[in-house]
Amino acid sequence: MNTQTISIDFPADILLALNETENELKQQIKIALAIQLYKLEKLTIGKAAQLSGLSRLQFETILSENEVPISNLTIGDVIDDIEKLKS
Repeated sequence: MNTQTISIDFPADILLALNETENELKQQIKIALAIQLYKLEKLTIGKAAQLSGLSRLQFETILSENEVPISNLTIGDVIDDIEKLKS
């Protein structure tokens, strides 16, 4: 997998304030970004899981814990699908 590195500057004491290691903070940022991009429909759930560094099941669990729906289907979509299946 090809990767890209992006640097973000933080105040020197932010890790101490958060009581996290640099790697823990990086992971939390990747997860938060993946959730936000998924919510904005910029990434599919699979790509968002990949960005977060989690398996799809782990990412879906995180979404559920944050009350983010794992499906973008509307009731109308479901009704349309039911009607198509009846035909």
